[in-house]
Amino acid sequence: MSRSQIADRLQELGALYAANSVVRPEEREWRSRAFLRRLVTDLRRPGFALVVAENTPLTGCAYGFPFRGGLFEIREIVVPQRVREQSPSRDWNLARRLQRRLLDDHGHATGLTLVDRTDVKALAALRSWGWRDTSGTPYGIPLLDPRCALLLGR
Repeated sequence: MSRSQIADRLQELGALYAANSVVRPEEREWRSRAFLRRLVTDLRRPGFALVVAENTPLTGCAYGFPFRGGLFEIREIVVPQRVREQSPSRDWNLARRLQRRLLDDHGHATGLTLVDRTDVKALAALRSWGWRDTSGTPYGIPLLDPRCALLLGR
């Protein structure tokens, strides 16, 4: 999607995030606003890209941008909970297709994502979609950072 298309669909993207957040219902609104703030900030990064899956309504999205060393950081993958739980290792899985599309469209062989170490559900989902743990603290991530780095390669 182009930047103007994203700007036109911000509320829809926020609603998609809220509908697919694995949080208590009372947290969805502020988490949706936080997602939109991150998205708008990241939208300004060189090489930013966002892909969506939609039939009539949006059903999923993923976005990222080039990162130093020839990597592409995938910042967010937003898909329904059933996608996280049903056949996550299959190539046709929506999350796998979205992340692969981002990498393929931008000529990157390896994706990078950062995940809170305590978010076991997100870590499990990402690992089931082909992400693997890195050793040590590569890519300039400080030792005390609460996130861990995961890589996705071809």
